[in-house]
Parts: sequence; C-alpha cells; structure tokens
Amino acid sequence: MAIRDHGDPGDAPSVPPPLTEVVNSVRPSAAEEARTIAASTNVGTLASLTATGDPWASFVTYGLLDGAPVLCVSHMAEHGRNLAGDPRASIAIVAPSTEADPLANGRITLAGTVEEPTGAELAAARDAHVAAVPAAKYYIDYSDFTVWVLRVDRARWVGGYGRMDSATGPAYSAARPDPVAPHAAGAIAHLNADHADSLALLARTLGGFPDTDTALCTGADRYGLDLKVSTPRGVAYTRIGYSDPLDSADQMRTAAVELVGRARDLS
Repeated sequence: MAIRDHGDPGDAPSVPPPLTEVVNSVRPSAAEEARTIAASTNVGTLASLTATGDPWASFVTYGLLDGAPVLCVSHMAEHGRNLAGDPRASIAIVAPSTEADPLANGRITLAGTVEEPTGAELAAARDAHVAAVPAAKYYIDYSDFTVWVLRVDRARWVGGYGRMDSATGPAYSAARPDPVAPHAAGAIAHLNADHADSLALLARTLGGFPDTDTALCTGADRYGLDLKVSTPRGVAYTRIGYSDPLDSADQMRTAAVELVGRARDLS
C-alpha cells in the first residue's frame, strides 16, 4: 500500500478543471513556503529519540538562525536528555490560522540533526532565540540549559488539502521567507469586501474559469493571489500571478490594479 500524507490530492474533493489556460500560476517553492511558515511563529512540536529508541514529542519554543531552528532546552527535560544522547530530531510547525479545519492549515516538518553551536555562532544563536522568545533571557545562560541548532536536512511542507512538497536542506537554507504573505490579511479582506467584481473578472480572464460566478481571495504572497472560484460546475481554485514578484505587502495594491487592468484588456 502506498504511503499517503494528509493533503494528498486524493483527500480533496473533486473540482471542475479550468476551461482555458491559467495565464500565470507561479507560486512560492516548497522551500520558500517552509521558510515562511517557520518565520510565522516561535512554537512547534519537537520529535526526539529516547535512550531506548522510542519517539518522544515535546512542545518547544524556537528562534531562527538563517532559517535553522534554535532551541534552548533544559537538561532536566526529557527531550533535553534525548538530544544529548541522539542528535537526530525533527520539529513540526503549524502556521497561525483561523481555519476551522486544522488539516486545511499550512504546516511543515523540518528534519535533521542538532548541534551545540560554538564561538560566534553560539552568540548569534543565543540572540536569535531570545529575539523570538523574550522570556528566554531569564534562563538561557543558566548552566543547566543548552542551546541547540537544528541543521535541516529535509523540509516537508503541506499547504492544506491537495498541496504538499518536500525540499532539501540546502534549498530550505537558501530560500527566504515570503515578504507579503504574513502581512496580507488586511489586503485580502479589502479585496473580498470591496472588489469582488474584479476578483471574478480575474478568474474569468486570467485564471482559466470563464464561467466564474463569484471569486474569493483566499491567500496572497509575493508571486500572486489564490482564488476560490464558484462556477455552475462547482467550486474550484485557481491562481493569478503578478507580472513581477513583490518585495513587500505595500506593493500589493499597485500589483492588483495592474492585474485588473490586464484582465479588462482581455475581456
């Protein structure tokens, strides 16, 4: 039997396919998605191995040093003893969300081995952890705490139902968090509240669904907009890409205006 993961295409309801070509469906890579989720919070679930080889899951806080999770763990904690005995570990991180269905949320697993940083890297790792977890300044320098850096060998990203991919450690390390997605909630709400007709136009002309009745923006990143489309054939999802990647959420308005102008020229 084939191994399946939550978010496999077979888990998603069937949707009507596009009737025309989607003009630009480019989206962030799995490595970029993973870096964005890692930067969106400071908590996760650490998986370590006990002395007898059993898996052990623990709630932890972390900071990021060039994308690598930085942990500050007490020797008294079971996972602290586990990491000292076996450096193999992974951390599962769930992106903040208001989704009613937890399995529709974006999440990642970063797997690799932990190391105790030294010298300048130790100072940088300490600062990265305290920056993300301010309360750690009260205990991070105690002798019974250790700072660990998780060297990521593999990143697994699941974007919800039907969207998932893996990235290598080097690809994850080289990627950068999306500068738009974490700050796009207000712009998305504005598009849905005040520009529903324009979103439907985008779906009809650029998104491959000329039979669109209504469209709802469900996400935005530096490359474009995700739309949930209602058609007489059922509900579908599509992607509308910008002409050029954005460097900040402040550029969303100009990019959206350009998209609508292009769509009107094609309608």
